[in-house]
Amino acid sequence: MEEERREVCVNGEENEAEIVKDEDKLALQFMDSLHSYLSLTDSLSSTLRQGWLELASARHSMGASRVNSSLLDLKFHPAATTLKITGNDVDSIGEQPQFTLQKWVSSEHESTQLEDKNEQPQHIDLKSSDNDEVQKERHKSLSVFGVLISPKLRASQLSFEKALETLVEIANMRSSLLHSFHQLHQEVEDTKE
Repeated sequence: MEEERREVCVNGEENEAEIVKDEDKLALQFMDSLHSYLSLTDSLSSTLRQGWLELASARHSMGASRVNSSLLDLKFHPAATTLKITGNDVDSIGEQPQFTLQKWVSSEHESTQLEDKNEQPQHIDLKSSDNDEVQKERHKSLSVFGVLISPKLRASQLSFEKALETLVEIANMRSSLLHSFHQLHQEVEDTKE
């Protein structure tokens, strides 16, 4: 009789230990997600700061008349970059949305081909040709500022592209953070009952 009580106590303690381990695992996952989120936010801030400084430097070196908003064509254009959200049911708690940044491979193609920035190309030869086309698109977008473009203006463009990619990473990390918070909250609520 006493041995049965000991077995029940030991089994109960093992179940409690497993629950505590699960809670600790979820808490660590939440803390890791939070750390990554804050690191990405800091990275975004410094990238944007660098982009604005490079833009100001380009405006200073090229002149205010060559780098201003009046040079921009305000007509409607096809989007050069789009954001794709995957996940069938975004409102579902178990399913978290994933965000993917897609850029134009070339605006001259009749079909709208998009390049996933979060996926690695499978063929190295295609990567170099795609990279050349992306470079051409970058140069074309800066052509409104003249033929001789300041390197600072090109660097500013790259900084803002990097900031856009960081924003997508932040969106994915925030989704992961909210998902792990919900799991942790659900686990705590289950142990209270």
